[in-house]
This record gives sequence, structure tokens and C-alpha cells, in this order.
Amino acid sequence: MAGETIIAVVGNLTADPELRSTKNGRSVAGFTIASTPRTFDRQSQQWVDGDALFLRCTVWGDLAEHCANSLAKGMRVVAQGRLTQHLWEDEQHQKRSSVELQVDEIGPSLRYATAQVAKAQRGTAGAYGNPYSAPAGYTGGAAAADSLPPSDPWGTDQATSSSSFGSFGQPAEPEPEF
Repeated sequence: MAGETIIAVVGNLTADPELRSTKNGRSVAGFTIASTPRTFDRQSQQWVDGDALFLRCTVWGDLAEHCANSLAKGMRVVAQGRLTQHLWEDEQHQKRSSVELQVDEIGPSLRYATAQVAKAQRGTAGAYGNPYSAPAGYTGGAAAADSLPPSDPWGTDQATSSSSFGSFGQPAEPEPEF
């Protein structure tokens, strides 16, 4: 949506993601990311921690379930999303506000850790995992996944691939000699 404030934040989860469901059965997960800036103090020749930012985050749908299954307290993560502000009035009739990150993308930070990625085996096709944007009759590319080696969860078997990209990415014919 135009005009939204998009940010990326790197930090540690303060607790395990809390997975819930709405009345309509849609999954939602909530968690907090603590991001603490560090600067080098040349006088003391030491690293100094700044004030921590604690950012409340919300994630929806399949991504919420993936977060609950994959992330845990203390993990360093990289999250990207849209800042939203909530306004309300407390019991003393004071106007209050809070800022929250609606997470669009999240994953573990690989700066101090390694990760093993496994592709989710759900029927979410379409642009950016949105099942509603998939072409009619498209059920995803998981059919060829059974013949792939387990060491390459993102690969595609070119012999059986029915890619809609045509010959894009395949070796070009050799150029004629001049």
C-alpha cells in the first residue's frame, strides 16, 4: 500500500512467538524483537551498548505458523514489515499510542549462526505465497519435489519442470562465429 512506512529490524526475540487463531480460523503470531545498538568508545577502547528498542511484532497466516515452528526465544532475526500505530484512551482519559511492526518477511540472522532451510509443503501458490493471486488450476510446484535430493529443497528438476518462465535461465544457444 502506498505511503506505508517500511522498515527492517535486526534483533533478538525476547520470548517464543505466541501463536493464536482468530474466530475465522486465521493464524496470527505475536512476538517482541529487542534491538540494541553497539558503538565503539575510543576513549575506553570498549564496545558500549546503547538503549534497547523493544518492537512488538505481529505476523499473519502461514507465516505465523512458520514463525511459531521455526523461531525461539533468544534467536537473532531479521524482520521486514510495515509500521502501524494504535491510538486509544486509557482509564484516566489520557491519549495513548503504541507502534507495532506488521511483519511481511522474517528469518534467522546468519551473522552468528547457521540455519537449515526446509521448504514448507503447503498449497500456497501465487505471488509471494498469496494463494488468491494464483492462476486458475495452479496447485504449486511441489509435484517434482519428490524426485529432488533432500540436500536441495529449493531446486527444480529441469526435465519435469513445467515452468511458466519458458527458456529463461536455461543455457543460451552458442553465438555464431564471425
